Amino acid sequence: MRRVRSFVRRQGRLTKRQEDALEKEWAEKGIDFINQPFDFAKVFKNSNPVTLEIGFGMGASLVAMASQNADKNFLGIEVHAPGVGACLASAKEENVTNLRVMCHDAIEVLDYMIPDGSLAMVQLFFPDPWHKAKHNKRRIVQVPFAEKIRSKLTIGGVFHMATDWQPYAEHMLEVMTSVEGYNNLSSSGDYVPRPATRPETKFEKRGQRLGHGVWDLMFERIK
Repeated sequence: MRRVRSFVRRQGRLTKRQEDALEKEWAEKGIDFINQPFDFAKVFKNSNPVTLEIGFGMGASLVAMASQNADKNFLGIEVHAPGVGACLASAKEENVTNLRVMCHDAIEVLDYMIPDGSLAMVQLFFPDPWHKAKHNKRRIVQVPFAEKIRSKLTIGGVFHMATDWQPYAEHMLEVMTSVEGYNNLSSSGDYVPRPATRPETKFEKRGQRLGHGVWDLMFERIK
């Protein structure tokens, strides 16, 4: 059975800012993949709750969240090197210290490095919707993935998803509703208003100007 990856690898050209950040900031904020579970207290030098974001793009909203929530730790995973460089540069400029980043497949990181029950929140914002029906099976949000995320969350931890593609939102809702051990935080049993914890991205604001909708889903681990 074909393994669903968390991404399609894209390698773009690095700007000088991104290249400098990767070279100068990686030692402090970058984490290389190894087949060994995290000790988050050691990584962040505190015992604050950890939020994992999968596919943070250029990192603007992730840096904003880290900057505004000094009492929380943030781990971002992104495979697009320019995005990782941009995130590191922004973190440096904003004097953010509670953020670490990885440039690797998130599925492997979840499998080998994230201890069970260790995350307060997992964020998946605007993943590739794979619009064509024949490609729907490539969407990252499938039952096995939802079950994997649940195992990594603490009891009471939240899986927060957002998409601007309604068919994918409906797919996410169907998948998440079918998986035991989650409680939908929507009062109407479907979607939630964008919470203040998720900053609007330039991408999202552009979509709204074009009349695109955005759907947020938040599911809490209850067992």
